[in-house]
Amino acid sequence: MVSQQQTKDSGSKKLGMVAPQDKSSKEMKSSKKMKFASSSAETEPTSQTTISDDSKTGRGMSTMPRVVKRKLQKLRPIVEYNKRGKGIGQAHSEMQSYIGVLARSRVPLVDKKWSQIPKDIKEQIWEAVDMAFVVGQGGKKSVLSSAAKKWKDFKSTLTRHYILPYTNDKEKLSQPPEIYKFIEKAQWDAFVASRLSKDFESVHSQHAQIREKLEYNHRLSRKGYAGLEDQLEETMPGVEIDRSTLWKRARQDKHGNIPDPKVAEKAKLIDELQKQVSEGKVRVDGSKDVLTMALGPEHPGRLRGVGAGISPRQYFNLPKPQRVSFDDRLKESLRVLLQEETKKMEAKAREEALKMEARQNNW
Repeated sequence: MVSQQQTKDSGSKKLGMVAPQDKSSKEMKSSKKMKFASSSAETEPTSQTTISDDSKTGRGMSTMPRVVKRKLQKLRPIVEYNKRGKGIGQAHSEMQSYIGVLARSRVPLVDKKWSQIPKDIKEQIWEAVDMAFVVGQGGKKSVLSSAAKKWKDFKSTLTRHYILPYTNDKEKLSQPPEIYKFIEKAQWDAFVASRLSKDFESVHSQHAQIREKLEYNHRLSRKGYAGLEDQLEETMPGVEIDRSTLWKRARQDKHGNIPDPKVAEKAKLIDELQKQVSEGKVRVDGSKDVLTMALGPEHPGRLRGVGAGISPRQYFNLPKPQRVSFDDRLKESLRVLLQEETKKMEAKAREEALKMEARQNNW
């Protein structure tokens, strides 16, 4: 039989938090532990609620009660970021889950774009997140951008798993899914009607064709590339984690295998190229790195293997093109024009001088 104290200690370790009396564990886990804006964080009671999002696995929707409890206790975990400004760590993962809860429950289920959602609803989401976490450098913009994506993903999940499979079963579509009881009946009916319309059928078909063309799909969870990089840096100390390694690891299953034959073939090529680079047989230079050699050139402004929001210039530290104002361009044009006119005048003056010299010689 497990004692209450043992259960409490176990729950604390799961959350990356340490019970005050467990000093040795505290020392070992310090790098993993969430940092708080309050000095009372060490004695914070913990909850055993599992963070989970709605998905094909059938797991229940998260309501994040531990986040609400910390808000009442005025404890705000500090979100950490990597060198490229991408969120990492436990606090970031919990914040993203909380943003998902808010996006699903506070934004109306309507067939509109995020830009059409009232500003006061977006402000409520930001204020709720800001009260629960020290967001840091990501700021309001990143929180609302995440909320927009999660709201869009939520509508996609409802469409794919709870509407389209039951187009011929009106009874199934008559009520919101049991797992999402907070959806109002009127909103659900209107959303179902929009998803069964001819207009949506056409858009859905176009998106399906685009998805079919996608190759090398990753298997990352919500931690994304930033979380994967953070994990690899801890498990592979002293090893430089480049984007080719991230790209390959993001496509492995939990056993380290790559089920997709096409992806496996590219992963094998990456291994060979990395070996040749280490032996000095192949040279990488800026954006012409191992991943580009394996997969081909990047699309302009995009970069594979690093996650959204990271541009080639940010990753490779390429020099920023100098922006030239209209006044500067005008000055430069006038300078060139003046130089050309000066050269013409100098040439004409030399010609006149030669003519005068010739006349004097004839005298």
